[in-house]
Amino acid sequence: MTSPSYSSFNQWFSDGPFATYIRTMKSPGGFLNLMETALPAVDMSDPAVPELVLHCDLIGGFGINADLGAGRFSATSRSGDFLLTAPNFANSVSVDSYHQIRSLSFPVGYWRQFLEDATDRVPSLDFGALHRGTFTSGTIRSAQRQLWQRCDEEGAPSRLLAQAAGCEILAELCRLAGSPLASARGGLAPWAERRCLELMHARLLEDISLDELAAEARLSPYHFGRMFKQSVGVPPRVYLTRLRVEKACDLLEQTNLPITQIALEVGYSSNQVLARVFLKHMRMSPSDYRRAVRDPVRQTSLHAPPALEGRQ
Repeated sequence: MTSPSYSSFNQWFSDGPFATYIRTMKSPGGFLNLMETALPAVDMSDPAVPELVLHCDLIGGFGINADLGAGRFSATSRSGDFLLTAPNFANSVSVDSYHQIRSLSFPVGYWRQFLEDATDRVPSLDFGALHRGTFTSGTIRSAQRQLWQRCDEEGAPSRLLAQAAGCEILAELCRLAGSPLASARGGLAPWAERRCLELMHARLLEDISLDELAAEARLSPYHFGRMFKQSVGVPPRVYLTRLRVEKACDLLEQTNLPITQIALEVGYSSNQVLARVFLKHMRMSPSDYRRAVRDPVRQTSLHAPPALEGRQ
């Protein structure tokens, strides 16, 4: 009997006997798949899927015996440790106690092209010894934590957010594996910066991707993200949030549109999402902001630029 094939790790998990252990699943479509699970001691054999899958241990203390694509190993995991499953490999895993895991899955088709554009060499998603045991990385832990935090605020991650996190994590995996990607030097050419900013303004309410912005600047997504930050001072996703908050402020000041409609006008899926973003960056709710700007005594203090994540 032929085993069923799966296009993603998340699909296999959600369709199989472990589906009840899923806490959260999110995907922006085609770039990254996110999943959080909480499982008891378990033995499982995962099918080969066309994805590189990065697992982060949330609580630590479990023993694991596994083959994730580079030979069998045994280890005791600590909170914050990572495990990396090779793509297109039917791995086997035995875990001896309760564990909580956050998994990021990188579809091979998209990210292999990313590596090719970033390195000008034949791409590989084989990370050698990283598939054979646990490892740690402050860079990856920070990128993953920020990704999940933004998801909690905004629901499903935007394409810009998912691609930026994926770029950072893959670049660090390459470094840890001994094949660091070359760093981009300098910022965007003036014409490229102008065209990218114009595109972001024009398509404010769309889920614009890093690929589209990079194509406008005639650069690879990997190099574009770093060069944009050098020119503008913040990553593309942070700049886009700034534009959306500023536009929301204008609409709250100048119109009587319902806040739900304003959320849609600036690219957010609901008034709840807008409220979370607005509260974080303006330190008040959209309703409170609207009331305040219509009170002349309070207007002066409200027109400082939003405090958007520092200069990350």
